[in-house]
Amino acid sequence: MKKSLFQIVLILFSATIVLSCSTDSTNDVDEDFNSQDYSYLALGDSYTIGEGVDKSQSWPEQLVKKLEESGLDFNDPKIIAKTGWTTKNLLSAMNVELTTKQYDLVSISIGVNNQYQRRSINEYEEDLKVIFSKAINRSVNGKEGVFVLSIPDYGATPFGASNSENIGKDIARFNSVLKRVSENFDVPFYNITPISKEARNDLSLVANDGLHPSGKMYGLWVNSFFNEIYNTLKKSVE
Repeated sequence: MKKSLFQIVLILFSATIVLSCSTDSTNDVDEDFNSQDYSYLALGDSYTIGEGVDKSQSWPEQLVKKLEESGLDFNDPKIIAKTGWTTKNLLSAMNVELTTKQYDLVSISIGVNNQYQRRSINEYEEDLKVIFSKAINRSVNGKEGVFVLSIPDYGATPFGASNSENIGKDIARFNSVLKRVSENFDVPFYNITPISKEARNDLSLVANDGLHPSGKMYGLWVNSFFNEIYNTLKKSVE
């Protein structure tokens, strides 16, 4: 049966309304996504503060810069980290410095000094559970707003070259614990350890101290997980 002119016009009008509503909804999400000021809490040690490089070259600062270049506005990140810190040191600082404030992003990067100081791996695991719980509580979106970086392998640097094999094995053990705890808390785990091993053949990836990553290395880390972070933030406003 042929449709009347009135029916055709009605169908076209209805389709236009549906498309218009869909577009408006998408625009609302994009506007919310791009208009708010985001906050970021970075928890860690020397890798988080960028020991050996300018502050602007640390990976949290490079991450924020890249997110801002993508159209997002960020407040200055809150950094709770210091060279030489173990999980125990980080927990003590968190108990002092953290308030009830919550953050859009929370990152965790800790463990190399537990390994270096030959601390118990069981102690490491128990401390991580507390750190993860506190991090999730300080996240606006709970576990969805938290992410974890693996421990880099400093055995690939000039500092660790003489004992690179043993260091690599130890780091792998600690990373296996870190990954397991991340999975138990359902928090994304970004494995930057393979990138850190590239320093063995490229000294431009190492800072002048011969131990810590260079800004170039930190940039590679950020590039490896940037899309996931960006999409996580976008998802939080949908």
